[in-house]
Amino acid sequence: MAEVEAAQLKEEGNRHFQCQDYKAATKSYSQALKLTKDKSLLATLYRNRAACGLKMESYVQAASDASRAIDINSSDIKALYRRCQALEHLGKLDQAFKDVQRCATLEPRNQNFQETLRRLSTSIQEKLRVQFSTDSRVQNMFEILLDQNSDADKLEKAANNLIVLGREEAGAERIFQNNGVALLLQLLDTKRPELVLAAVRTLSGMCSGHRARATAILHAVRIDRICGLMSVENEEMSLAVCNLLQAIIDSLSGEDKREHRGKEEALVLDTKKDLKQITSHLLDMLVSKKVSGQGRDQALNLLNKNVPRKDLTIHDNSRTIYVVDNGLRKILKVVGQVPDLPSCLSLTDNTRMLASILINKLYDDLRCDPERDHFRKICEEYITGKFDPQDMDKNVNAIQTVSGILQGPFDLGNQLLGMKGVMEMMVALCGSEREADQLVAVEALIHASTKLSRATFIITNGVSLLKSIYKTTKNEKIKIRTLVGLCKLGSAGGTDYGLRQFAEGSTEKLAKQCRKWLCNAAIDTRTRRWAVEGLAYLTLDADVKDDFVQDIPALQAMFELAKASTSDKTILYSVATTLVNCTNSYDVKEVIPELVQLAKFSKQHVPEEHPKDKKDFVDMRVKRLLKAGVISALACMVKADSAILTDQTKELLARVFLALCDNPKDRGTIVAQGGGKALIPLALEGTDVGKVKAAHALAKIAAVSNPDIAFPGERVYEVVRPLVRLLDTQRDGLQNYEALLGLTNLSGRSDKLRQKIFKERALPDIENYMFENHDQLRQAATECMCNMVVNKEVQERFLADGNDRLKLVVLLCGEDDDKVQNAAAGALAMLTAAHKKLCIKMTQVTSQWLEILQRLCLHDQLSVQHRGLVIAYNLLAADAELAKKLVESELLEILTVVGKQEPDEKKAAVVQTARECLIKCMDYGFIKPVS
Repeated sequence: MAEVEAAQLKEEGNRHFQCQDYKAATKSYSQALKLTKDKSLLATLYRNRAACGLKMESYVQAASDASRAIDINSSDIKALYRRCQALEHLGKLDQAFKDVQRCATLEPRNQNFQETLRRLSTSIQEKLRVQFSTDSRVQNMFEILLDQNSDADKLEKAANNLIVLGREEAGAERIFQNNGVALLLQLLDTKRPELVLAAVRTLSGMCSGHRARATAILHAVRIDRICGLMSVENEEMSLAVCNLLQAIIDSLSGEDKREHRGKEEALVLDTKKDLKQITSHLLDMLVSKKVSGQGRDQALNLLNKNVPRKDLTIHDNSRTIYVVDNGLRKILKVVGQVPDLPSCLSLTDNTRMLASILINKLYDDLRCDPERDHFRKICEEYITGKFDPQDMDKNVNAIQTVSGILQGPFDLGNQLLGMKGVMEMMVALCGSEREADQLVAVEALIHASTKLSRATFIITNGVSLLKSIYKTTKNEKIKIRTLVGLCKLGSAGGTDYGLRQFAEGSTEKLAKQCRKWLCNAAIDTRTRRWAVEGLAYLTLDADVKDDFVQDIPALQAMFELAKASTSDKTILYSVATTLVNCTNSYDVKEVIPELVQLAKFSKQHVPEEHPKDKKDFVDMRVKRLLKAGVISALACMVKADSAILTDQTKELLARVFLALCDNPKDRGTIVAQGGGKALIPLALEGTDVGKVKAAHALAKIAAVSNPDIAFPGERVYEVVRPLVRLLDTQRDGLQNYEALLGLTNLSGRSDKLRQKIFKERALPDIENYMFENHDQLRQAATECMCNMVVNKEVQERFLADGNDRLKLVVLLCGEDDDKVQNAAAGALAMLTAAHKKLCIKMTQVTSQWLEILQRLCLHDQLSVQHRGLVIAYNLLAADAELAKKLVESELLEILTVVGKQEPDEKKAAVVQTARECLIKCMDYGFIKPVS
């Protein structure tokens, strides 16, 4: 009957179509489609409805209906042609062309198809012409840029347009195919900085993600010219050329992860030769006098980023070996530069540090002892080759080189310190009358005393040398560095009270001088940085840190310096270290009393804790830091560029935050000053230890704060993942507990947050802690689950067969711990209210269910009793058979006793719920009201 009716509706639709009532025709065809399953009829109906769509200009619908007809019969020529017409109107000319091409193949003599084919071909050509008129736009841009009479606005607009076009794959290819590289070379020849910058940035975009184009551009522009451009004094230019070279290196080495299309990979044979040539030119830049300090820094940055292996599981370290053999002496020359000497190369404040980092990375990238021995021999030969009794400048360069290596691979630097003549030369330089010699010697002594066990010579001889220089020199630069050296030697015992290097009170005097310099705004930032570095060492002493946190002007001067120096990684690290020391948030080895006794018996040194390192003093220091505005300084430091804010500094900041969050009363202050937001990036990036510490601090804040205030906007969703990671069984119990409290608070805010917690796969971990023997952990996990069961996906996990989730919750309702009972009863009340199936399932998971329910309904705590009565009501409402079973048990008597009570203010909800249960029983007719 349905098929007959469908055929009638089709005929009715055809009549409406002939009468040009396309709306009515569409309606008839649509009704027919619902009634038939005949494929032939379905194809006809879709095809006819597509014709209606064309007439009514509903082209999307017409194309869709025609496609359905084609799906049934791929050779349906009418459907193909109708889809072609619809696609043409939608502007999808290439797809329309394919359809009409198929029509013309099926019916070659059809003039209509041939005409459409010609028309579409012309339209596509026109579209391509318009599209490729971008070529003429590119040409116009170059004409404006190369015309010396163009006005400034036009020039800027053309330059920006060219850069944007170069970043798009299609635009980059058009520039490339349209003789663009030659025109860009002409822009480079203009020597006008703004035009050269535009050309470099355009080339950079063209090289990104395209190996063949990058190779062609490298050969056209030439590596020596690129390095020449990077060598200029202009910082913006130098950085732009560095980015261009990085884009070329990424494309040639395959580091650019963009998907390559087409066959361009096959056009480039071997890129190793080009990469080696780039490395060779960068090494030459390091020692060239024509290169600016900025250019040298960029060359070092490129070598740092691209030479050592990023993944040590990759066996090939040939790039590092090549640089060691061909460039290590050049890097050592940069490290050994002394700014005060006339022969010094152009440097920035960061050049020598970048070179030290490169030496460190190269040394770490070596795979075996023979490679490390070869590396050491090159360093030894370079340094000993510099020693010259007739030329003091060369000796200064040698000691400066040792000093630089000590800031990189310390073990290697330490071996070099043991070489014959090195220590003697350092002593000689300390006694020199030239200030440049003293400056180098003092810095070398500072770097040499990094490890107490290896610094015996320095501690024996260095203190007297440094004191002598400190008393005699009038140069502030030398004085403050000497002071830092004394600070470092003075703190060599770390937090061990029994290993003080100096006489009582000397360390405090050094610290006082550092604080004085720190507060003096007239002194340059670089010199004040050394004052902070001195405090970073001295604050290991508890007397020093206690005095420092009481000196509010000095604290605030340090905070202001940190805020103003977010581009100086040394200041950030020193400030972070000082704060770690002041809050005692460094790792302390656990003292085992038996081992202490054994050490005393064998007359070994036993570390002693300073009286001012006890908890009361630490808490007081935290209060003072918060009052002085430490949170705003930390928040500012966290925003520093990732290249400046190293992972080690992030870890130190995370430690400080965790110490500051220890007292729940202080957490409101931390949130109010933006500490919650600042912690999120620390919990997501950095060292593993740093991420865990930051996540723990986040958990402490999330546990007691309103999430909307602590983590405003979308940030709150970023907090979930760090907290879930803390649920790992490898974390300690306190971290697990506070993470659960934080998740409980978040899951109580919104279903979107519950959904996020569910998607982060936290549920199995929460369930595991519900089994935990530890009462507080079990309680926290159960409370978290109580909030989570509101979510539909969590409820579905309870509904699923073959798991004991519901059984666990029911059994937890029978626990002796009131708080666990309360949370479990809350979860069960919500689950049984949400699904009748769970009400039935509850009676099947354990034979003790009725006894547990009765205990809940008689509980001393009103909140638990109320939740028990809600569960009873849910069971009564779910199923008549189940209700009858409950009425026949002692539960009816319990409900009657509770329901008859006079409801006071506290018991109102409990009595009301019991009465609702009894009314439900009356509705079933199981009990009757007494008049």
